[in-house]
Amino acid sequence: MIRLEKRPQASRAFSLATPVLAVVATMFFGGLLFMALGKEPLLAIKTIFWEPLFGEFSFYYRPQLLIKGAPLVLIAIGLSLGFKAGIWNIGAEGQYIMGALFGAGVGLAFYPVEGWYIFPLMVLAGALGGWLWAMIPAILKVRFGTNEILVSLMLVYVAEQFLASMSLGLLKNPEGFGFPGSRNLQQYESAFNADLIEGSGMHWGVVAAMIAVIFAYVLLTKHRLGFAIRVTGEAPRAAKFSGVNPTRLVLFCLGTSGLLAGLAGMFEVSGPAGQVTIDFNVGYGFTAIIVAFLGRLHPIGILLAGLLMALTYIGGDIAQSQLGLPAAAIQVFQGMLLFFLLALDMFTNYRLRFGRTEVA
Repeated sequence: MIRLEKRPQASRAFSLATPVLAVVATMFFGGLLFMALGKEPLLAIKTIFWEPLFGEFSFYYRPQLLIKGAPLVLIAIGLSLGFKAGIWNIGAEGQYIMGALFGAGVGLAFYPVEGWYIFPLMVLAGALGGWLWAMIPAILKVRFGTNEILVSLMLVYVAEQFLASMSLGLLKNPEGFGFPGSRNLQQYESAFNADLIEGSGMHWGVVAAMIAVIFAYVLLTKHRLGFAIRVTGEAPRAAKFSGVNPTRLVLFCLGTSGLLAGLAGMFEVSGPAGQVTIDFNVGYGFTAIIVAFLGRLHPIGILLAGLLMALTYIGGDIAQSQLGLPAAAIQVFQGMLLFFLLALDMFTNYRLRFGRTEVA
């Protein structure tokens, strides 16, 4: 008989090995999925993980790792602070959208004026937009005890309606021949988040993501607030007796995650995306949840996990164009990472026992 037995204490070795095992399991079962779709599994896996780094056109795809990885890391760092404290912001996608709308709105308000101050104002506006949107579930939670998971998630759909409304209305390009969408910010020098080194993919969003990683690491390891975040998640009763203020912690964690998601949206709309469109959001806010857990809620782990997920985005696009894999199959493949991560994570606290159950 097979049974689960609780470990005397959590296995640190298994905790560290879980992300690697989850990736291996995803490759194996993802290969079975691709085979069921009539594709060569090894070729599909090679295309996803090898081609962007070492393929014929890797010179183009490598900078894309930074472009696609930056928003994932930036959002995941903010989410990880709340997740460590048991505060669950599932609505980063909405905060990402609102940051993009606020930032683009400020930039387009100045058009066609040129000035060095426009982009910094867009950065501040993007951060403010994400922060304000995250403050809605934060205030409702501390004031009325509402569930932040439900409120933040439902606000994603409200933000998507705002996005559609702005694309068709207030931010619509007056010279766009009636098509939805704003002016192209890539053609507005003062508002364009260009590569700092031409062709490298290194724009200000990448810099912000690296700063966020350093900030989170120092906060969690060296600062009293980081201790409060960790102890609240690991031992809520101990946190209460140690003087942690739960209201301030909720406001800080949700506010910070919203601020970083808003920044990610602003850097995206002013750079790689270039304009506000109805389909601007591509799910970075939800994918960042996978990145946060795949990185074990640790800043360095999140940085590596963000690059890995960016690799699956790029490799997935290549597999769609070269092998004819459907986009849904790539999304399922990415979702498998979280599924296997959570499933295998159980063995950090439990272990399998084989044999007959002893009867007292």
